[in-house]
Amino acid sequence: MISFGRTAAMLGVTTGLCLWLGNAHPALAKPGQCAPDVYAAATAPATKQDPQVDIHCDLTLEPTDIVTKRIIISGASASGMTLDCQGATLDGSRGTVNFGRPTVLIRSTNRKGGDWSVPSGVTVRNCTIKGALRLQGLGTNGQAKEMRLSSLNADHTARAQAAAPSRIALSGLTIVADGRVPLYIGPGVTGVRLEKSTLAGKSDGPALYLDAESARNTISGNRFAVASKREQIAIDGSAENVITANRFDDPAGGGIFLYRNCGEGGTIRHQKPQHNTISDNTFAYRAAFRAKPAVWLNSRNGSRSYCFHDPAHPFGSSLSSLDFAQFNTVTGNRLVDGAASLIRNSDPSNVVAGNSQ
Repeated sequence: MISFGRTAAMLGVTTGLCLWLGNAHPALAKPGQCAPDVYAAATAPATKQDPQVDIHCDLTLEPTDIVTKRIIISGASASGMTLDCQGATLDGSRGTVNFGRPTVLIRSTNRKGGDWSVPSGVTVRNCTIKGALRLQGLGTNGQAKEMRLSSLNADHTARAQAAAPSRIALSGLTIVADGRVPLYIGPGVTGVRLEKSTLAGKSDGPALYLDAESARNTISGNRFAVASKREQIAIDGSAENVITANRFDDPAGGGIFLYRNCGEGGTIRHQKPQHNTISDNTFAYRAAFRAKPAVWLNSRNGSRSYCFHDPAHPFGSSLSSLDFAQFNTVTGNRLVDGAASLIRNSDPSNVVAGNSQ
């Protein structure tokens, strides 16, 4: 693995001050443009011995570039950086060295003292990504060891969010899936903005997964066209998200489902899928009579075998296996060649109004 980033000389400060800037005053810590050797390393062909590159500076690619190395954006030292592909392709497709792994990974890192180094204010734009983009905090998913242990505490949601990437801007992307979920917003991730992007290809899961304890993400002006037997967007214990002005091409496996994975992997799910806004989206159907719901509030409600696999505690999914998808707003959505029955709601606290065929 190769790691590139800022040096004290580039910042014009001492090494000690450079380390201090990692978590505080992100405006002062904003990275500069990557040096030419960083670009050269990033665009060199991936090999089994050298499959990935860590980036901590502003990297601009050429439109004709085909990058086969995994792009890793880790920790607070990457805060404020921009990856601008200018139309270049990041290729983690079948047959490449990195197939089966995230093509782009934005992650927090665990320091030796136990605290987390967290990237924020990162921008990824104008890329064709063959494979998947993943944002990761306490663990790779809701069942990861760090998530499970943290979930035993009453303040788990705040802990997960404090340890996860935040304020991540994703724009002008085309993500082409081949098995993996093309865009995975991991546990505790907050403040992601996905806009003017297309999610396509084939996935064994959803097109977009918003995992446990994530919140306040905005999904706006995108096209969802992933071939999957599952829903296009999974809101799994994620709250206060805004999903607006997106187009869903024939979401036969489902559009947007809100639920909470009770006890999966022994992790207590704390946050409820509440206060989400789903508005002004278009769901365009070819055969709506065979389709699963466009929006389904409380799509599981304990109907999974792993409910109550979490330890007994007086909070979260340990206390109740129900989804508690409440206080959500579903308005102004259009169901092209569909029917009103494609929006399913079982809780009177949700506002469902003004949706049309």
